[in-house]
Amino acid sequence: MTDPAHPPAPALAADQLVHGFGGPPVLKGVTLAVAAGEVLAVTGPSGSGKSTLLHLLGGLDVPQEGGVWWAGERVDTLDTQARAVRRAGRVGLVFQHHYLLEDLTVLQNVLIPAQLSGRSDPDRARALLARVGLAGREAALPGVLSGGERQRVAVARALSARPAVILADEPTGSLDRANADTVAALLLALAREEGAGVVMVTHDDRLSAQADRTLHLLDGQITENLSLPPALGV
Repeated sequence: MTDPAHPPAPALAADQLVHGFGGPPVLKGVTLAVAAGEVLAVTGPSGSGKSTLLHLLGGLDVPQEGGVWWAGERVDTLDTQARAVRRAGRVGLVFQHHYLLEDLTVLQNVLIPAQLSGRSDPDRARALLARVGLAGREAALPGVLSGGERQRVAVARALSARPAVILADEPTGSLDRANADTVAALLLALAREEGAGVVMVTHDDRLSAQADRTLHLLDGQITENLSLPPALGV
């Protein structure tokens, strides 16, 4: 049982993130936390800092000020290689474009994060492909798949290493409405079943409506946070 006096650390936490690119800061003190199995949508106009925030949360860049924690471990203070090793096992990434490796099969693409983290599990990869409706396509190359099928492979890939955190940057932005709804439903259902905390940047009101909370960014600051985030626990 969970000790109420010592609640588990959130899947993802960020405290007072400040970051810029040589000029005024793009982010100006952003704090958030996402619990295991919780979905947080991040909305805001272009230039508000959404993509910068996602890069910091994923350890693809480090903040000038503030900190980032994955499952209770601070990661922004690690060097580039150490962050990459941690990210392979703890963070699943889904982008607007699938970024599949064209010379690898569907199964091989899905296995990449698990292999990088030392936890390769072909049976799990096949099961995930079945969940996203691609059973029997394991040996196919990405070039023969539709756009919606490619993005479903990307969803399976993001979950293959059993990550604590999934970061999604406009995950349905390149898809038509029918495929967007299918991919979004699969991503959120699988993440919640797996107990992964999800942060998704989106301009799609239909997608943000499916989140547990919505955080709105404007000019690098949180201007709206629908319900309070869990305690940082860091």
